[in-house]
Amino acid sequence: MTDQPAKPLPILRGEHVYLRPGERSDIPNWVRWLNDAETSSFLNMRAPMSQAMEEKWFEDMVGHQGKDQFHYVICLLENDQPIGSLGLFAVDYVNGNAGIGISIGEKSLWGKGYGTDAMNALLDFGFGMLRLERMWLEVYVFNKRARRSYDKSGFVLEGTERRAVFKQGRYLDVELMSMLRDEWAALARKKSWDLTE
Repeated sequence: MTDQPAKPLPILRGEHVYLRPGERSDIPNWVRWLNDAETSSFLNMRAPMSQAMEEKWFEDMVGHQGKDQFHYVICLLENDQPIGSLGLFAVDYVNGNAGIGISIGEKSLWGKGYGTDAMNALLDFGFGMLRLERMWLEVYVFNKRARRSYDKSGFVLEGTERRAVFKQGRYLDVELMSMLRDEWAALARKKSWDLTE
């Protein structure tokens, strides 16, 4: 009987999820998630996404990965199931800033804390590995579930961008939230690297 190699410990992880780079094999999941009307209502999307469009986006993303953006797939630690995606964009190394985008695509897993767990892992990466000073995100005011998750992770409301987005026949307010390095450092939770020990 041959010994199976040990499963590698994820580099970027939370308590229940880990983050890995996207692969071409993830494209069908992304298309399925993004073409769901409820899921896309929380995102800056207005039209359906095709497989070909997502393949083009994937090629562009791979070219920018590790430069001005970092895109990851959120997977469950227990069974490696991909459940969503998140990442950093507009990474500004001079000023230490980056924007964050996140979506849990598997709707049956909404409200279980996986998004918060994944966000915490991404914050640890940005502040603890990239030396960022500030990370920010935007959330539609009607997305109460996401807002609760961001509050749990420690984000601070900076302000409201009034009527900033036109979607579904009306203008919507968008809340701008951020976290600073010292706020992250003061959080009373284990960091990603503590979870692998």
